[in-house]
Amino acid sequence: MQVSFLIELFTKLKEHGIHTCIDTSGSVDITEDIKKLIDLTDLFLLDIKCINDEKCIKLTGVSNKKELTFARYLSEIHKNMWIRQVLVPTITDDEQDLLQLKDFISSLNSVEKVEILPYHDLGKFKWENLGCSYPLEGLRTASLEDVKRAKEILNL
Repeated sequence: MQVSFLIELFTKLKEHGIHTCIDTSGSVDITEDIKKLIDLTDLFLLDIKCINDEKCIKLTGVSNKKELTFARYLSEIHKNMWIRQVLVPTITDDEQDLLQLKDFISSLNSVEKVEILPYHDLGKFKWENLGCSYPLEGLRTASLEDVKRAKEILNL
């Protein structure tokens, strides 16, 4: 969202030998400015919301196509990335989806780390304070057993 600012900031950081990192969903078009920013970035923390596009749209309101394209681009140019998957019970914990995620990650050549982040509802109060209904109301949080199962499926 702040590409020009980040290019300027990261250029100055690199001049001082400071490591740069971006935490992103990767849901951006790969424009020339984005390519400049990518070149200035040492590490990407890339959230893959859900490998199943239909479920991703239902969960987030947007397709996962841009984030997967972003991951492939980072891989093609050998940019280091950590892949992170939020494990949401009954949504992103389906075995077939996790196997598809495993295959996708295996197709990338610059993944340094894969993290499974258990879903929690700690931000629910923010929705309530804004007078909004919490979209995941009634959904249980992910347990350590859920995370362990996902890691086994992904061979982590």
